[in-house]
Amino acid sequence: MTNEEVSLGEATPLRQTDKALLVRLESDLEEHWIPQSVISLDSECYSMLAGPGELIVQRWFAEKEGLA
Repeated sequence: MTNEEVSLGEATPLRQTDKALLVRLESDLEEHWIPQSVISLDSECYSMLAGPGELIVQRWFAEKEGLA
C-alpha cells in the first residue's frame, strides 16, 4: 500500500457516521460508502458540513472498489 491519492471527481455527501461518509459521485450518480480513513486531507468533500466538492481518496481503496 502506498499513500498515492486519486480524485473521484465531484461528490455530494448524503450521510455520515463516525467511520464513513456516504456520497453520490457525479461520475456514475451512484451512492458509495467511503471510509473516513481513506479520504485525503486535500479533499473538498470530507463531511456533511463540508458539502459537495472534489473527493480525493487513497488510490488502493479506489482501485479495490472499482472507482479508479
